[in-house]
Amino acid sequence: MKYKFLLLTSILSFIAPLAFSVPLDDLVSAAHAAQLRSSGELIIETQLKNPSPKLLPKNSELNQFVSVIIKSLKPGMLVETLYLYKKPDKYRTSSDIWDITQKTGISNQTMALSSLTGTQYFSVSRNEMRTFYEYSSVIDGEKTKKPLPDPFFTHPPDTLTLFAQQKDLTFGDNIYRYTYVISNNAVFFAQENMTSMNIGIFPAIGKNNLRSVMSVFDCGDSILIYAVSMAKAASVPGMADRISSSFSSRAEAILKWFAGRLDKEIFIN
Repeated sequence: MKYKFLLLTSILSFIAPLAFSVPLDDLVSAAHAAQLRSSGELIIETQLKNPSPKLLPKNSELNQFVSVIIKSLKPGMLVETLYLYKKPDKYRTSSDIWDITQKTGISNQTMALSSLTGTQYFSVSRNEMRTFYEYSSVIDGEKTKKPLPDPFFTHPPDTLTLFAQQKDLTFGDNIYRYTYVISNNAVFFAQENMTSMNIGIFPAIGKNNLRSVMSVFDCGDSILIYAVSMAKAASVPGMADRISSSFSSRAEAILKWFAGRLDKEIFIN
């Protein structure tokens, strides 16, 4: 497997590149920084007409990554979220160096796709909690679909591609490609659907017409998490509104899942 080869090469690397933390105020507007620090809640933006990012952190690599996706996809809807995870006191740093142990752990948690199994989200249409992914597993390829364990790195590679099979109780059983980029001051990845997604018997999102991006930045005393989902929805009356509403709830579920992984695996009190 490709990621096993990357694991070997990363272990054999003798010199690790520096990893940098970034002040929150350098990544988002002053208003958003104040809101994130004070409320502890998500900031959400939803756009259904001529969508373009409004919450995208100020990072050149992430901006280019998202811009390329938007240019190629030309989405009809876009849902963004920002969340600030506050580290326990003993894990906070005042320097501009991102602790490599924290960075490696965070990178591994973004790849812990099997732990998405059983994730819950609040369904607005049903007015109740509902299972997001009934099943989630890394697989060896989109054709063979052999389940694999989540990858684990002692030092994360710069880039990585994974395939996953995920059974979603809204959009069915689908195959996704995950593309990871791990830079000096950020970890981010994109999810792309490799199969058509349906809601019951109705087509919702065609193959390759969904992109979800999540990025993670170390801010010394906290972790900034940004997520955006973009899609071309099927031209069924009311489908775009339904999908955008679903994306908002599911984005919140993903961020809570990831914050839970940080609590359990990285920043343990």
